[in-house]
Amino acid sequence: MSGRPRSVLFACMDADTLGGIQRVTHTVAQGLAERGYDVHVLGLHRAETPFRYVRRPGYRQHVIHRTPMGGLSWLGTRRERRRLGRLLRELGPGFAVLTSPGVVSRLKDLLPERLLPIGQYHGSYEHARGSWHLGSVRGHYGDLEQAVFLSEDDARLFSEHALLPNTWAIPNPLPAWPERTATLTGHRVLGVGRLEGVKRFDRLISAFAEARRTVNTVNTGNTRHTGGGGTDGDGDWELRLIGEGTELERLRAHARACGVADRVVFRGAVPAADMGREYANGSVLGLSSEHEGLPLVLGEAASHGVPSVAFDVSGGVRSLVVDGETGLLAPPADVPALAAALARLTASERERRRLGTAARAHAEAFRPERVLDRWETLFDQVTR
Repeated sequence: MSGRPRSVLFACMDADTLGGIQRVTHTVAQGLAERGYDVHVLGLHRAETPFRYVRRPGYRQHVIHRTPMGGLSWLGTRRERRRLGRLLRELGPGFAVLTSPGVVSRLKDLLPERLLPIGQYHGSYEHARGSWHLGSVRGHYGDLEQAVFLSEDDARLFSEHALLPNTWAIPNPLPAWPERTATLTGHRVLGVGRLEGVKRFDRLISAFAEARRTVNTVNTGNTRHTGGGGTDGDGDWELRLIGEGTELERLRAHARACGVADRVVFRGAVPAADMGREYANGSVLGLSSEHEGLPLVLGEAASHGVPSVAFDVSGGVRSLVVDGETGLLAPPADVPALAAALARLTASERERRRLGTAARAHAEAFRPERVLDRWETLFDQVTR
């Protein structure tokens, strides 16, 4: 262990945008720095609105272009290569973690031999095959020391369909592990994420409205929907959406059209330090995205003992939500199935507790220290 190379460079298209890749990068970078590595986080471009992820980073940060992402001129490409060359000469032997296909294609041929290239892909195989990503991964990632994906399912699918001989799986780490868990007695469904089209919060609103009607109808008929025993569905549930984005007004209108405008709360952005309180006061988390890699909101909810209902859109989702054991899955875009899952959990506190307890135990694998252990195992594999 003492002879292992100690330099680690994480390279992003931009490293300080408010986004999943960036959040994971800074979390892992800080963790490795605290374990004694010489860590650097590189953004090829400056973020339009830089976000600070770590209050006191133990790693160094670098930006190549002082402008946001966009096309590069011939002069800009020369400037990039010159600045990268100066930075790379400063680094000792170690690893260059290239966090996206775009970064891999721009940097892999510029790295010195002493920096072993590791390519990450933060999306799912399902998403990659519907975009240019699959071709880029197939064309570039096989030349790297290792190609890292978010779940064993994704690693297997990329190995088979992108013909990669070097796949590896490391999940995204949770930012922290809470000591206290949710009581699950409050009547609150949480939706967490950017209010943008890909998150499809309109589908979550529709499913919530249908679940509420289902539970109310059952209760009105004096027949309780137990969902595994125990009842508490009484129609006063609210859906709390946490996040900001361009879809806000459209989602407000959709809630009105579904007849639940008074039961959908648009919470806005919540600082990371306050999210624990939101999870602690929730009882179910809903995920209705068009596509996801490994959505940390599922793991964060699980770490608080909150079960999730989600569309089954990726291996990453399935690695966090084991259907019927740690949460409930619905086929992609199947709003009635998502509504039925929500109805099952909003009607039964006992069922929420069963799934929530199992979800927290399952999420132990995503604790920061365990994910960092997996990174160090990967480093050992690459240098063996």
